Amino acid sequence: MRILAIDTALEACSAAVLDTAQPDASVYESQPMVRGHAEALMPLVARVLDRAQLEFHALDRIAVTTGPGSFTGLRVGLAAARGIALAAQKPIVGLSTLAALAAPFIAADTTLPVVAAIDARHDHVYLQVFGAGGRTLVPPRLASLRDAVRVSTAGSPRIVGSGAKMIATLWPPGERAPSAIDSRRAPDVNWVARLGIAADESTSPPKPLYLRAPDAQPQDAAQLPRR
Repeated sequence: MRILAIDTALEACSAAVLDTAQPDASVYESQPMVRGHAEALMPLVARVLDRAQLEFHALDRIAVTTGPGSFTGLRVGLAAARGIALAAQKPIVGLSTLAALAAPFIAADTTLPVVAAIDARHDHVYLQVFGAGGRTLVPPRLASLRDAVRVSTAGSPRIVGSGAKMIATLWPPGERAPSAIDSRRAPDVNWVARLGIAADESTSPPKPLYLRAPDAQPQDAAQLPRR
């Protein structure tokens, strides 16, 4: 299977092509950025495909991160992935950023829990807790830092994501310390590709996982009255 993976949900613009016939020869590019995903993504995808010597029609599947993350970034990645899938007539799957952040840690050691945490601002994080074998213990949610610490302390977990240090700073003195703290700001797009290959198309729709309402709200008072 040849898969194109796209991630623009957090603080990077990334794409990768992975061929299961050559799993150690993935082609990818990732640019750290907070803004500008819309302008950067398609040229980046074109470069990755050119280096992989592939056209869109030669792909077998498209994978894209669905959030949680930046509202604007999510829309950029999802729109591009859907457009490519439609034009190339290829299936598309969606994967959460939390699962993508946790994946390499689960693969490295299936016995220790993993806490994936993304800074959601205002002393909150987007959170998911994975147990032995990658089993979900706490499903994706928006949590206060206090609640995030409360559900994360079992088993000396690995904590990954932009919210990792926020949780570690509030770690209770009597609990076993986290075995690893990784504050990466975006997932490794190669793991997005690997998860995309394993994903079930029927249960992994390319739909945004927001977990919270947008900060910007329509200003009803500024609307002109209807006649």
